[in-house]
Amino acid sequence: MSIAAESNDPARNAGHQETPDYGTASSAELARVRHLSTAPEADNGPDMESDTPGSGTSAGVSGREVLEGRVLSPIRDASASGRVSGAMSASVSGVKVVRAVITSERSMSATKVVARHALYVPGGALSVTRRLWEAGTTSRHQRMMRQAELSGNAELLSEWETRVEAFRNARHKRTMDWIAAPFVLAKGLIVGTFSLFFGLLGLGVLLALARKDAGELLAPVNGFLALVNFVAIAVTVAWTPLVMAAPWIVLVALWNEGRRRAPLPSWLATASDADIDVAIDEHTIAQALLALRIPQIKDALKVAPLQFITPARRDGRGTHAVVRLPAGVTAEQIATRRAPLAGGLYRQAKEVWPTTGSEAGILDLWVADKGALAEGAGEYPLLAEGKCDVFKGVPFGKTLRGIPVTMPVMERNTIGGGMPGQGKSSSARVSFAGAALDPTAELRIWVPDANFDFEAFAPRCSRYVMGAEDEKLEAIVQDLRDLHAEVQSRGELLIKFQVPSVTRELASKDVGLHPLLCLLEEAHVLFQHPELGKEAQKLAIDIVRLGRKRGIHLFVSTQAPTKDSIPRDVTRNCSNGIAFAVGDHVANDALLGQGAYRGGHRATELIPGTDRGTAVVKGFSGQRSDIVQVYFIEIDKANDQITPIINRSLKLISDRGRAVPGTGKARPTEIRPVVRDLLIDLDQVLGADPVRVADVPALLARAFPAWKPYRDLTGKELRSILATDHGIKVPSTGNRYPLDPATVRDALDRRPDPDTASDEEDGDGPALLAS
Repeated sequence: MSIAAESNDPARNAGHQETPDYGTASSAELARVRHLSTAPEADNGPDMESDTPGSGTSAGVSGREVLEGRVLSPIRDASASGRVSGAMSASVSGVKVVRAVITSERSMSATKVVARHALYVPGGALSVTRRLWEAGTTSRHQRMMRQAELSGNAELLSEWETRVEAFRNARHKRTMDWIAAPFVLAKGLIVGTFSLFFGLLGLGVLLALARKDAGELLAPVNGFLALVNFVAIAVTVAWTPLVMAAPWIVLVALWNEGRRRAPLPSWLATASDADIDVAIDEHTIAQALLALRIPQIKDALKVAPLQFITPARRDGRGTHAVVRLPAGVTAEQIATRRAPLAGGLYRQAKEVWPTTGSEAGILDLWVADKGALAEGAGEYPLLAEGKCDVFKGVPFGKTLRGIPVTMPVMERNTIGGGMPGQGKSSSARVSFAGAALDPTAELRIWVPDANFDFEAFAPRCSRYVMGAEDEKLEAIVQDLRDLHAEVQSRGELLIKFQVPSVTRELASKDVGLHPLLCLLEEAHVLFQHPELGKEAQKLAIDIVRLGRKRGIHLFVSTQAPTKDSIPRDVTRNCSNGIAFAVGDHVANDALLGQGAYRGGHRATELIPGTDRGTAVVKGFSGQRSDIVQVYFIEIDKANDQITPIINRSLKLISDRGRAVPGTGKARPTEIRPVVRDLLIDLDQVLGADPVRVADVPALLARAFPAWKPYRDLTGKELRSILATDHGIKVPSTGNRYPLDPATVRDALDRRPDPDTASDEEDGDGPALLAS
């Protein structure tokens, strides 16, 4: 079906198409619309002519339905329609603009900021009122007494009852003093006035007699009155601006109080308000503990509030509180849920430190201020001047509370570690920089890797080896052997001086008991060496076990503190632990001690990169662990801070007229023979009684530790060498193979002396064990 509509519009007749304005109404204009026939002959017949307006039927078309409709002209009444649509459009646009402005994020954020700052003032006024009320009444005492009564702590209840009684007596005394104050003031004013008047009058009499002028009699009185007049004028001048400024001063004080203490609705915070903080108080802590969904806490809070042994109070760069948890809840349970607890306190997990107090059910909680980690430890305290005493410890860093931390050195060993780039080497550098500033301390540093971090320490060290080559690793192991031997010799010195451990007095006497601090950096490289690793591990274990009382401190530093890379007996015997960001609980417990992770002492929660230079340490204080921001000493060539410290330490030594500790005597140099005479060595280590041949290699290795063939020798190999090279057959007695010293010495006696034997004599010289 098709539809045709006629129009007398000239524009349309001319073939121009215009877009109709369907939003406007013109004068009534009717047109007939005919339904055209579907017959083929009707398509091109004369009946297609347009009917004239007003005609009831179409010419030549019968029985066709005629429809009438309104045609809206785009031309007629254009001005009227434009005015109407323009007004409506402007109205709608204005509403949209206003709505967009009101609902925009910037406007809402600005509104929240204005509302929040406006609410700070009444919030501050409420806070001040509450504090004044608690200061003048026993409301706080009553609250603590109720908590003590509900918890069944009779001792604490009695203590608070004593406090409230003392408070009431003091308050009564103050009230009576205020009542008597007007009378005392009036009496004092009268007495003071008369005393002043007669004093001035007496001064006037003296002046009149001295100057012989009666007019001077009242001169002091007049002068005092002039002074009073000047003070009155000055006060009057200053009073007006003071009175005008007073309301604003009060307003600012209330605003600041409200900003610090008044809790505000959370919906007032905006996306840009990262520094907006909630007040950490008893209510906030209780709500955060309740959010942990521990049933005992939930049930206890329905009956009574939590008991705060130490109410929330300012402590350094954060807030500290001690909470007695409900029965059945331990502080360790809270420590294992540190992240949810931190979420309830609007903190990062690393900023919340829940630990166990004096009892298992007492929670010691410290909450850092937002962003406290970003402040750092500050400048190294000995950077420009000063010296150190290792017996008192060396500067290390600061806790989050801002308290300086000293690392104990004497009678200690240290293990430190963490992911690469988090501050492990820097912490060792800080520790040894402090030790270098003790002129009595000897330093030995071994770095089994190509590492520049400790090159500046070389002039201050008696032993310094750096490099990953086999000869460098062999040199480190030899130094460990020498240190192991020194452990034994120092033990004999302690017996000689009849003391259990090295003291400051002995260390200063230059008798061989000076402090000796050794650093084994990247220890896992040496300990995992296929040939030298086992011996290095054994030497390190003996040193950390026996060296601490003998003034020897070993600092073992590693990136991989696992049972395969660091011997367990080394980690167990290190009293100091330094853990930077680590990847798992195994490394965490290797550095901080067994069970540290389970107890909430977790370096795994330090974020690599973000918490660079921040470590969890053990053994530095009376706490199980502390989170410490370590001082940083720059070694970059553009800003070398360590070299001036080393130069200053060398000057301290030269001022005492001494050489660098440990360098005054020649460094032991091992003379490595090409061969050793096995029979002579056996004669030296064997006694009078037979010894199992399986035990003889250990005797040889102990007597000659630098001779590698003896360290690798076994009992079976020894029997074969004795039989083949020396003609000594070791008998088998109950499968024990005893070696008789008489047989060895008889063979030694029968052997020709190589110094007297001539070249023409038959027979071979003594059989020697070659390297």
